[in-house]
Amino acid sequence: MALNFANNNSLSAITNKPSGLSGGAMNLISTQTASSSSTISFTSGIDSTYDEYVFKFYDIHPSASAEIKFNASIDGGSNYNVTKTTTFIEYYHGEDGSNGTLTYNTAYDLAQSTSDAYIISGTSNSNDEAASGTLHLFAPSSTTFVKHFTSTLNTTNSSYTQGGMAAGYFNTTSAINAVIFKMNSGNIDSGVIKLYGIS
Repeated sequence: MALNFANNNSLSAITNKPSGLSGGAMNLISTQTASSSSTISFTSGIDSTYDEYVFKFYDIHPSASAEIKFNASIDGGSNYNVTKTTTFIEYYHGEDGSNGTLTYNTAYDLAQSTSDAYIISGTSNSNDEAASGTLHLFAPSSTTFVKHFTSTLNTTNSSYTQGGMAAGYFNTTSAINAVIFKMNSGNIDSGVIKLYGIS
């Protein structure tokens, strides 16, 4: 197999990608902006077009200090109650260098539950604090396999940076076609969530 090189070894000189290279593009499907919203739901755009969907969270600011949760639907958003099993790891570190901690939080995991799943804990409602991060949903339209997800979000909580890594699967062979996000108490005061399909 021959290797192709740019003539002057400069990436900026490449004007066309070699044939046979494809994929990896993030295709923006929709954007939702919170404004004292009790929930943000995506009820269209999640279908068999892509095998991976990515939600990007930008400066999610709660009306009261709270946790961000999510759930999925197999009926277009009429019900958000898909059975799931999840894990939750959190970590934090103080601005003064104190309390660097990594822990598995059993209070935030689920075992064959239809409840909303946590994706970040302890998001403060102080004026300059918010949460940002990413959630991946894999093959939601499969009618053969369960539906896996992973998420990584970070938030500020008083004088700490606090992160959460959640993962799990929706235990259904029905297609997932809608997703909802909410705080465990209060509203999503402001922030943006974007939905992408990965091609």
